[in-house]
Amino acid sequence: MPTTSAAPSPAAPIRETVRVELGDRSYDILIGTGLLDDPAAWTGLPKAQTAMIVTNTTVGPLYAARLQAALAPHYARVLTVELPDGEAFKDAATLERIYDALLGATCDRRTVLFALGGGVIGDMTGFAAACYMRGVPFVQVPTTLLSQVDSSVGGKTAINHPLGKNMIGAFYQPVRVICDLDTLDTLPERELSAGLAEVIKYGPIADAEFLAWIEANVERLRARDKAALAQAVKRSCEIKAQVVGCDERESGLRAILNFGHTFGHAIEAGLGYGEWLHGEAVGCGMVMAADLSARLGLMPAEFVARVRLLCERAGLPVVGPALGAERYLQLMQIDKKSEGGEIRFVVIDRLGSARMQGAPEAMVREVLAAHCSAG
Repeated sequence: MPTTSAAPSPAAPIRETVRVELGDRSYDILIGTGLLDDPAAWTGLPKAQTAMIVTNTTVGPLYAARLQAALAPHYARVLTVELPDGEAFKDAATLERIYDALLGATCDRRTVLFALGGGVIGDMTGFAAACYMRGVPFVQVPTTLLSQVDSSVGGKTAINHPLGKNMIGAFYQPVRVICDLDTLDTLPERELSAGLAEVIKYGPIADAEFLAWIEANVERLRARDKAALAQAVKRSCEIKAQVVGCDERESGLRAILNFGHTFGHAIEAGLGYGEWLHGEAVGCGMVMAADLSARLGLMPAEFVARVRLLCERAGLPVVGPALGAERYLQLMQIDKKSEGGEIRFVVIDRLGSARMQGAPEAMVREVLAAHCSAG
């Protein structure tokens, strides 16, 4: 008798939770598959008549209807405002569109905002929530790898200014973060690589074993293996939650999360926001920051090569644009970590440990010359 093979059983849902401990403002990060359609993910949120989903023209058509359906049992009105997509729109003019929608719909101070999208949407929705009627609750529903491992966690919200990235904002915590790994299926390859930059950074600054795990699993991550992604998102969120719990407002320890960002923010601002993705700029910036760490005598040269190779394997650029040293230095002077006119960098002093410090300008120029295009 002929036999037929049984259809493969569907993979069991992935469910992980990471807690951000901030006293009465503590909250959970839910990580898993199928969360958008899981009623349990949406229970226990603040009660209100109205929920407003803030999304963009790329993510909205993919997921807004499903989020509306998930929220409909909990809110009498579920509204949606759709913003243009991209870092170039992370500005005051676009932020006003959220306020216009809230006021136009007569939303009260109990209204709950839901940020459905990547880092730009999360930052802008959080900032709008912090300011509207002096503060309304909001939930992060990140749909990019970068936002799931970094920007949705910790309450840093902001918009850009032409003179500097994230210079206008507020610390304002979400009430929950819901990371549905299935939304990464629709993420463009370039965006996935950009998110891997923020995963990679956690290794050098906080966990040498995690760095080795990323090196062993970077191909699985790029192939969107759900188990690998769940591990990467969970460990990244654990590290960030621990740091945020110790230093919510970046008065000290939290600054280490900006490894590669001083150089990276200069790249973003110098090219014009959106030319390079944030994660691409951070990846290149980490190579520069690793080199600076070596030139300061803190790390061996092999560490620089290790960071560079991993970033290349993740699909990230490792050569900076030809802005010119003077322009780089000018832009880095505006960085939030600068103090008294001194540019301060996150450097690695041993694998899994980072600190903030300045560096001689001549040394910074050497780093730029070594890692930037000649034009």
